[in-house]
Amino acid sequence: MYYAGIDLGGTNIAVGIVDENGKMLESASVPTRSGRHFSEIVKDMADVVKQLADKVGISVNDITAAGIGCPGSIDSANGVCEYSNNLRMRHVDLAGEFKKHIDIPVYVENDANAAALGEYEMNAKGSKSFVFITLGTGVGGGVIINGEIFRGFNGVGAELGHTVIKMDGEPCTCGRKGCWEAYASVTALIRQTKEAMEKHKDSLMHEIAEKEGKVSGHTAFLAAKQGDKYGVEVVSKYFEYIAEGITNLVNIFQPEKLVIGGSISKEGDYLLKPVNEFVQKNDYNRYMPKAKIEIAQLFGDAGIIGAAIAARNATK
Repeated sequence: MYYAGIDLGGTNIAVGIVDENGKMLESASVPTRSGRHFSEIVKDMADVVKQLADKVGISVNDITAAGIGCPGSIDSANGVCEYSNNLRMRHVDLAGEFKKHIDIPVYVENDANAAALGEYEMNAKGSKSFVFITLGTGVGGGVIINGEIFRGFNGVGAELGHTVIKMDGEPCTCGRKGCWEAYASVTALIRQTKEAMEKHKDSLMHEIAEKEGKVSGHTAFLAAKQGDKYGVEVVSKYFEYIAEGITNLVNIFQPEKLVIGGSISKEGDYLLKPVNEFVQKNDYNRYMPKAKIEIAQLFGDAGIIGAAIAARNATK
């Protein structure tokens, strides 16, 4: 059997054809251009699915179901995105809109829940408690307890990025101030980098940004690794923001495993070592077994594979 997995992000739409065991057969991505009407975004999703089906050598009719991972508050039972602040969606029938282009069963899940399911199924199955965070345009999260996604009573639980780590802090796209997302997302990192560059005209970050043609989530990291003290300051503070939120999650859930995904997770041990040190020092637990904090193994594929697995599980 074949499943389509779609990871709808604020920056890109990542799509894959996945087999029943969660193996990715083909994948591709296109820009989201999130300011557009949702119908145009959904059409792009369907078009990429069709293109990938051709590459795999199957018809779209051979695809058993499609899973869409979408940021925000999701009514999975009806395939509706009730609210997504990053995509500016309100009460959008994603499943119904997708079926206008490809008439197959469609299952919609919160994007971070989908990514959590992907990482759990492929790398942590059997863990009684599992937490996944993804650091991208925003900060997403998913919690799996006894093999089941935790959604709260209303389906919108585990919005981990919208817990506050600094009262009256930086404004968040959700309307609150001081959310973890406003400090630990890649969007926040870019803001922090630009602020440091404005203060320090002699920083190597200026040269790196000029070569890249923009300030990106990698600018401060590249400068820090070359010994630029201002780049080091940005990165060190950014790691603290990440670790502060993770410490809160560890204190709440005490998971067997907490996995960090998203583009920043590709920094590997450079990220993991200071985060682990911070959490070990600051979490409440002193004498019981500690949560294992690891880097995601599926990286950018977690959302695609997780959405496909969610669709598989929903249609069994």
